[in-house]
Amino acid sequence: MKRWAVLVVLLYFLILVAMTGPLILVAFYPGVTVHDALTPFSTWMYWAGLGVMLLAQAVMLVVPVEVSMGRPTAQRSVLWPILASGLMVGVLGAGAAVSILEFIRKNKAGTNDLAVPWAVLLALWAVWTIVFYRASRGAAPMDVVTRQCRYLLKGSILELLVAVPTHIVARARDYCCAGIMTFFGIAFGVAVMLFSYGPGVFFLFVARWKRLHPQRTGLR
Repeated sequence: MKRWAVLVVLLYFLILVAMTGPLILVAFYPGVTVHDALTPFSTWMYWAGLGVMLLAQAVMLVVPVEVSMGRPTAQRSVLWPILASGLMVGVLGAGAAVSILEFIRKNKAGTNDLAVPWAVLLALWAVWTIVFYRASRGAAPMDVVTRQCRYLLKGSILELLVAVPTHIVARARDYCCAGIMTFFGIAFGVAVMLFSYGPGVFFLFVARWKRLHPQRTGLR
């Protein structure tokens, strides 16, 4: 089962990398070239951010792996997915914050405003970690993860409903690098949306494995 979990994380990695260039081209067309769209691959910040997303996705699969292997799931195991889910809610909040900032401040929005999205990220991370933890009391471990994924999917859709319209407005404005912050909002929303599908994809793999190996699972 661990191999299936690794495969899900690898699939998530490949999708994010494959979408990076096309998403940049679509968001900034026609003012960006293919070379420009591939520039993030040469920066350490891109790979560091991607690493955080992959680590969080792996943590979200801890409970599903243990459940699928028939192992008892301790409260400590559930805590890691709770922290990861809280972080993803913070990422969504940060994406919405930078989008709204660019919408309001126009070409005055820049790196000096990053304190606001960072504060939103940390605050939402703390608040939603507490919310998810309280909701996990007395609930089955798998129900906890499923509920978190459902919230993240809904949250990513709501965040995109903020990021996409503000990006369209920013693109219509005549200033340099229009829509860079709203672009990050869109990227965060898409990344978290894909993130929320991880456990579901894992169970599809597990179901397939059980059908192929019924003698190992007691199925006839």
